[in-house]
Amino acid sequence: MSNLNEEYPTSDATLASTPSTTLTEEKPKAEPRPALSMIDAIAVIVGIVVGAGIFRTPSLVAANVESGTMFLSTWLLGGLVSLIGALCYAELTTTFPHAGGDYHFLTRAFGKRLAFLFAWARMSVIQTGSIALLSFIIGDYMAQIYSFGEFSSVLYAALVVVVLTAINIVGVSLGAGAQRFLLLLEVLGIGIVLVAAFLFTPTETAAAASNAATGNGTAMGLAMVFVLLTFGGWNEAAYISAELKTGRRGMATALIASIAIITLIYLLINLAYLHVLGMEGMASSNAIAADLAQVAIGDAGMVLIGIIVVLAALTSANATILTGARTNYALGRDFPVFSYLGQWNTKASAPVNAYIVQGIVSLALVGLALFTRNGFETMVEYTAPVFWFFLLLVGIALFVLRRKEPNKPRPFRVPLYPLTPLIFCFTSAYLFYSSLMYTGLGALVGIGVLVVGVLVLLAIPRMQKQKEQTA
Repeated sequence: MSNLNEEYPTSDATLASTPSTTLTEEKPKAEPRPALSMIDAIAVIVGIVVGAGIFRTPSLVAANVESGTMFLSTWLLGGLVSLIGALCYAELTTTFPHAGGDYHFLTRAFGKRLAFLFAWARMSVIQTGSIALLSFIIGDYMAQIYSFGEFSSVLYAALVVVVLTAINIVGVSLGAGAQRFLLLLEVLGIGIVLVAAFLFTPTETAAAASNAATGNGTAMGLAMVFVLLTFGGWNEAAYISAELKTGRRGMATALIASIAIITLIYLLINLAYLHVLGMEGMASSNAIAADLAQVAIGDAGMVLIGIIVVLAALTSANATILTGARTNYALGRDFPVFSYLGQWNTKASAPVNAYIVQGIVSLALVGLALFTRNGFETMVEYTAPVFWFFLLLVGIALFVLRRKEPNKPRPFRVPLYPLTPLIFCFTSAYLFYSSLMYTGLGALVGIGVLVVGVLVLLAIPRMQKQKEQTA
């Protein structure tokens, strides 16, 4: 392991996605080029964040706060905290635009070894597991409409992975177009439900309970954990930072605009929950979105909510597939033993090979659910501490890179430095701690993923020598 950086030197050229070694001797590697508009970037960010979580977690938040005012305040605070994180990412993505996103920031700040472990965890469980889980949300709903038998959900989930991966393999234009279309349908569906909810006149009991106390307020921290988890995913914007046609500062605009849109959507949805169900109704609900639709619209509302949840999961899954493969691509560029992943298809303007591998791993995780559905979902949940740990390191990387590369042009600088990134780091550290408390011994799953990554890292020099000998 001591000679890893010697065999795979981290030069500035490499970090700029133009490594000195090439896949072939004849021509240099193809690279990402600007192909995404500002609307595409916003659709990816909003689509990833506004997923199925907003249709589940508000009941958990309501059960842990004192009043309706506090309930809405937690969501506003969640938007503010997310904006602080987005400002930090705005500096990183505009200064170091790269398809590797977080992987690239970690490489520049801490070296390839640590960054490899992040990419390994993301490729093996975190990102691919998220794709599989989102596909199962769709599969479960589809199985209720038309069942193939015992394994209907698994078959539908596998179909979702294959179709969405194929769409993105065809090209970034089709993948981004699908993202815009799916998000539009999702927002229209949410809009219909919101209009119906605000036109609904609640009963006197519900109206009286709209600001009634439900908790003792001591669990405010837990409520914020649920809120921030529902806001999670905006950092995926980093992976398309090198492909934005509006220039470097465009990513800062996309991040800030997306957080504003997401916060507005969340506030409106939660106002609707509060208006129709009241605090007590929300806190006691096991399916808060379905309950709102049932009360405000009737049986047709239940069908509409089901459609919206499927659209939300599809939108999140497509965006997750689009951004996830780019980490694998960056990994393949830095480590020749994984060079198959590091090929960029110029015609599709996409990392086609990385998509294929990501799809295969996601399908393998879907297949795992054939044997233990609960075990599969638990495994993915138990890797949450790994995610928050690396997000904390990205926040620290901003400080490190300010010192290591002080003369690097920064089109956007995070305001109120160092206070803003300190708040981001504190929040990430708190969520890391909370995820450890939640998973308990289950955190060993995440540690196991990293241990396997270390073993692969140790084996890379030998694997590379064998590859060179057989070439």
